[in-house]
Amino acid sequence: MTRIAPFLAACAAITAVPLAAQRTAAPPTAGDAKVAALRDKALTDDTAYAIVEGLTTEVGPRMTGTEAAPRARAWAVARLKAMGFKNVRIEPYQLPVWSRGTESAALVAPYAQTLHVVGLGNSGATPAGGLTLPIVYFPTYNDLALAADDSLKGKIAFVSNAMQPTQDGSSYGSQGTARFVGPNLAAKKGAAAIVIRSIGTDHGRGPHAGNTNFEPGVTPIPAGALSVADAEQVERLVKLGKSVTLKLVLDDRQVGTRDSGNVVAEVPGSDPKAGIVLVGGHLDSWDLGTGAIDDGAGVAITAAAAKIVMDAPGTMRRTIRVVWFGDEESGGFGGAAYAKAHAGERHATAAESDFGADNVWRFESSLPDAAKPIADRLAVALSPLGIIRGADAPHGGTDVGPIIATGVAGIDLNQSGQRYFDWHHTPEDTLDRIDPVQLRQNVAAWTAMLATVADAPEEIGPIAPKN
Repeated sequence: MTRIAPFLAACAAITAVPLAAQRTAAPPTAGDAKVAALRDKALTDDTAYAIVEGLTTEVGPRMTGTEAAPRARAWAVARLKAMGFKNVRIEPYQLPVWSRGTESAALVAPYAQTLHVVGLGNSGATPAGGLTLPIVYFPTYNDLALAADDSLKGKIAFVSNAMQPTQDGSSYGSQGTARFVGPNLAAKKGAAAIVIRSIGTDHGRGPHAGNTNFEPGVTPIPAGALSVADAEQVERLVKLGKSVTLKLVLDDRQVGTRDSGNVVAEVPGSDPKAGIVLVGGHLDSWDLGTGAIDDGAGVAITAAAAKIVMDAPGTMRRTIRVVWFGDEESGGFGGAAYAKAHAGERHATAAESDFGADNVWRFESSLPDAAKPIADRLAVALSPLGIIRGADAPHGGTDVGPIIATGVAGIDLNQSGQRYFDWHHTPEDTLDRIDPVQLRQNVAAWTAMLATVADAPEEIGPIAPKN
C-alpha cells in the first residue's frame, strides 16, 4: 500500500486539474502532398553536402579581414549562379577588423608546462615579449563579478566555469558570459590580462575561439581561451594550494576598417506584395578549423532547400531570398548591414541555420494570428522527420535578428546541441564532423518550411516588435 499511495495521490491531483489544462490534441490539419513530396525528395539529396564540401575544401577558413573572406564571397556567387538562383550579387558594407597575431601560453610556476591558448576576438595585445604574472583563480564568472574593484592589479584573472552539453544549447548562454563580458569586467577590476576555460563541452586540447566585447572607455586587455584540458590542468594546480604563474603572449590587435559583403540570391515568387521569405546562414568562420559546422552547414542547408523548391514545378507565391551573411563571428555586421539595406522591403518571415548539422528536433514560430494556420500545416509536414512544435518564441539568431526586430515573423528550426560545442570555434570544426544523414534531415526540414511558408495563401503581416 505504501508504494501505491504516491501513485493514487498523483492520479487525484490530475483529476483535480481543469480539463482545459490537461493534454489536448492539435487541431486537425490536412497535410500538403506537394510539400510532403519535396520533403521526402530532400532526404535523398546531397546538394548541401556538396556545397559545404566545396566551401571548406576550396576556400577553407574564412575569418573576417583575411584574404580568404573575399575569395569566399566570389566562390559563393559562382556557386549560387551555377545552381540556378536569380539576382545573385554581393551587397557590400564596411566593418572594423581585429587581427590575430602570435599567441602562446605557458606555466612558469610551480611547474613549467606549455598550454594551448587562442586569443578572443577584440583582445588587446600583451607587451612585446608577453606578460609573466601570477593568476587569480575564479571558479565562475559570478566569482569574478564578486571580486573587489582594483583587486586584480598586476594579476592575470583565470575564470574556469565548465559548460555542459544540452539539446537546446542553453548552456552556451549561461556559461558563455565568461567570454562575452568576462574580459571587460576583468579590465574594469584592474587585471593585466584574463584567460578563461574555453566555452565548450569537450575535454580536448583544442581551444575554442570567439568574440568578446569591451565597453566604450574600457581599454581592451589581453584575453585568451585555454583549451578545456589545459584549463583543468591549471585548476588542479590551484586546488593543490600552489601559487601559479603564467606567461601569456597575445600579439592581437585592431587593424582598422575593411570591406565585406553579404551574398544574396533569390527564387522569385509570383506575388511581389506577399513579402520575402528570408533564409540563410553566415559565410564567415573562425580561423582554427575550416568552418564546416559553423557555418558552412547552415549556408549549405538553406541553399539546398531553396534549390529543391526552385526546381519543383510551378512558382511559389513569395520570393525566397537566400543570404550568405558576410560577417557574424566578429560582431554580426552582416545581419545589421542587411537590415539597413533592405529596411524598405516587406519581409514575411526570416530564419537562419547556424547551429551545425545535427538533426532538427523542434520548430518555433512567431507568425501573426492571421497566419497561425501556416504553423499548423508546418507541424504536420515536419512531424514525420521527428520534429516537435515548441511553445516559445523564436530567437532568430545574430544574422536575422536585426530584421526580426523590425516586426518580421521569425521561424526557428532547432538542431540538437548535444555534440555542437565539442567542436564549435575549434580546430576540429572540419568536414568530417558532418553526418550526411543528419544533414539531409536538415535539408528536408528546411524544404518543408520553405514550401509551406512561401506558397501559403494567408497574409503574413508584421508582428509587434518586442520591447
